[in-house]
Formats: sequence, C-alpha cells, structure tokens
Amino acid sequence: MSVEIREIPLVEPGAGPYGITAGPDGALWLTLVHGGGIARLGADGAVRTYPLDPPGGRPLIITAGRDDALWFTRSGDDQIGRISVDGTQRTIALPTGTGPGGIAAGPDGALWYAGMTADTIGRVDTDGTVTVFPLPVSGGFASMITAGADHALWFTLHRANAIGRIDLDGTVTLHPLPTPDAGPVGITLGGDGAVWFVEIAAGQLGRITPDGRITELPLPDRAARPHAIVADPAGGVWFTEWGANRIGHLDPTGRIDGYDLPTPGAEPHGIALTADGIWAALEIGAVAHLTPTPTPAG
Repeated sequence: MSVEIREIPLVEPGAGPYGITAGPDGALWLTLVHGGGIARLGADGAVRTYPLDPPGGRPLIITAGRDDALWFTRSGDDQIGRISVDGTQRTIALPTGTGPGGIAAGPDGALWYAGMTADTIGRVDTDGTVTVFPLPVSGGFASMITAGADHALWFTLHRANAIGRIDLDGTVTLHPLPTPDAGPVGITLGGDGAVWFVEIAAGQLGRITPDGRITELPLPDRAARPHAIVADPAGGVWFTEWGANRIGHLDPTGRIDGYDLPTPGAEPHGIALTADGIWAALEIGAVAHLTPTPTPAG
C-alpha cells in the first residue's frame, strides 16, 4: 500500500493540536491543549478556532456525542466541555481533582470519561448529570476510553499497567498486561469486535477480546512511543508514533508499516479516520492527512 501524506497548517505552533475527531457537520474538530481552544477544519479547508469559555482548561480529548455536538475534556480545571457546531459552548463541573483525560460516547447515549488523577471513570448525561465510579486502584492514571462491542466501556490504566472494563452499572474488571510497565494509552474498538490499544512505554500494540484475552504485538521500532489508535474498516488499525514522527499501520495479516511525516519533530498525537483518509493532530500546529492507495496486484 502506498500512502500520500500532506500537512495542513492549522494554528500557531504554540497552540498544540492534540485530540481530533470527525464532527456531525462533516468537519474535523481538534483540541488545542496549550492554546486553550477548539479548532474546526472544514471540508473546504477553512479553519476556525474557538477560545474556551471559560478560558484555559487544557483541553485534551474530543469526541462526537449523540446530540450532534462535540464533547471534550478540560483536564486543567476538572470540567467537561460541550461545543455545538455553531460554536456555542457550555461546561459541566466534575469533582475537584478529577483531571479528565479520555472521553467517548457510550452505548447508552451518555459521555464517559477517564478521571486521570482521581482513579475514577465518570458518566455525563447530555443534560449535565454526572455519575462517578471509583476504580479499585490507587494512582492508576486512567487515560483513554472507548465503547466496546459488548455494551460496556474499555479504558487504559497507564500507571497500573492494565486494561479496564466498566459495565453501564459501574461494575469494573481489570486485566493486567503481560508486559511490565508497558504504559497503555490510546484505545479503540476494532473492526473484529476486539479492543485495540497502544503501549507507549513498551513500543507495542495490544488487543483484548471481550472475554479478556490479551495479545501484544511488538512494533519494528520499540522506541516509537505509540500514542493514539483508530480502527481501520478493512480490519487493521492506524496509530501515531509520537517518538518516531510517524504514522503506523497494522493490516489484517499482521503486517506493520510506518509512514514518516514530512516535517521533523511534528509530534503526532490524536488520530481519526474519515471517508477521505486518516488524519492526525500534530502539535507543531498542523494536521497530517494520509490518503492510502492500494498497491495493484501483480
């Protein structure tokens, strides 16, 4: 497979694009972790930025909700933000010290977040009601979260070196990783019904089935520091290699390829997939757009 890569300037380098997701309006929406804002990249290439209201907040991860709006974590002031496609914002307060990281839409229509600094997983109804579920760990650093195929949410525990599962009633199951100190971060539901994740400290990909069976796949470059991951409809996954300035791809046969970004030190973080290709947020102030082309047979 050949891949065309281009980088699209988005904001000033200091703003720090971090999380990225496709919005209900056909645009891409990104968090600006250092700039304290949300950016929108339209299908026509137009860029618009929205400073956070209230200011600051250190926004990390953003996802589309079931209410045709975007929801994001404000890790710096313990809030969940909501921004409609017209730019209207509101916030929902979380318990002090939550430090929300990942966020995902659940099968129940609510938003679920990972409380990085509180050892919690939380649920936010679109009306603003917050429910908090404590985790059976101390200092586990719950990082990213995704909806599974089993009507539950799955999340990474970066410092506890485990993958967690939480039912909609709050029942939690933890699955320790085989590799010590692997540092799981990004997580996504794969097209095969399993959950895939990256191990930033071990330089590996991981796969966990609904019944808890874990498989780990070492990357060719164990120092690549994989960060975020998204499923490929063809049965593979795409992931950012933050430490190697690359975007990686695992195909359904198990082959792993890497695609170097044009600008050195681009710092790829969040990743998303649309009908137009793969998109990665680059902390240098840009977005990378990868357009794969299947290699002709023969």
